[in-house]
Amino acid sequence: MRRTRLAGALTAVLALALAATGCGDGGGITPGPGSSASTGPVAAPDRVEPLAAPAVPRLPVTVASADGRRTTVTSTERIVPLSGSLNEIVFTLGLGGRVVARDITATFEQAEKLPVVTRAHDVSAESVLSLKPTVVIAEGATGPAEAIAQIRDAGIPLVVVKPAKSLADVGTRIEAVAAALGVPDSGAALRKRTQERIDAVRQGIPAREEKPRVAFLYVRGSAAVYLLGGAESGASSLLEAAGAIDAGKESGLAKDFTPITSEALAQAAPDAILVMSKGLGSVGGIDGLVKVPGVAQTPAGADRRVVTVDDGVLLNYGPRTDQVLSSLVGQLYGEGE
Repeated sequence: MRRTRLAGALTAVLALALAATGCGDGGGITPGPGSSASTGPVAAPDRVEPLAAPAVPRLPVTVASADGRRTTVTSTERIVPLSGSLNEIVFTLGLGGRVVARDITATFEQAEKLPVVTRAHDVSAESVLSLKPTVVIAEGATGPAEAIAQIRDAGIPLVVVKPAKSLADVGTRIEAVAAALGVPDSGAALRKRTQERIDAVRQGIPAREEKPRVAFLYVRGSAAVYLLGGAESGASSLLEAAGAIDAGKESGLAKDFTPITSEALAQAAPDAILVMSKGLGSVGGIDGLVKVPGVAQTPAGADRRVVTVDDGVLLNYGPRTDQVLSSLVGQLYGEGE
């Protein structure tokens, strides 16, 4: 089954679209070019920040995998995390020097030179096994199933972690990865640091009588993929934490995504549009985005009010979630508002 970076929510058509357009998920956090609120805090360069205290694995450990199995890990000398988010967590725990491969979506600076073991968001079991990993960490939506089975059949310990869809998942994912790698103390420390930083961002959100309505659009122009996010897109939790209303969810879209139509956008009536940076580039920037049917007729389109966060971090729900949230807040409520 195909796996996507949209919190495991998108279908195989999006993975195919990414392959067709060559748009992998980028790293870093950037404000929206041309946005009327693009002066907020951003993260640069695109790096993760490992914990100061060194992580020393205590092994062996036996942990519950999210697919119902129990897995025993005896060595973390050669780690293969099979998503960008998992790579980010492992590096931030301080175990980056043991990582021997990356998912195509792990583009932050410390990981960018590692060999890629995915193609169009599918895992290559042969590529993984050629690197002689001692432990593999996967997402619940990682696929295809045959590749996962092949890795397990080779005797490699493989731990599956539940996908993240909201801020509530950040700490549990960090601790699940840390437990699998034998560094629970580092996991607890990273969870605490991450939550404190998220809390600090939320405390600085301006109070507003009327919350901005923000629609999350997933677009890939070259592949003609234009989708409006709903309640299960993965973006709702971030938007709500930023003091905004998820316009797609509030307009009644209960599922993950629906094709963009003039009617759906009119119902959502967003004041601002959230889009991934590579997606915005794929349609020719804001000038191209407002040509998507229905966009120009929304308050957001009329005001050219677009908020962007890079693909590789927007829905990771990992140690840099505070930076994602800070970028959203800065662009929505920045100077000039």
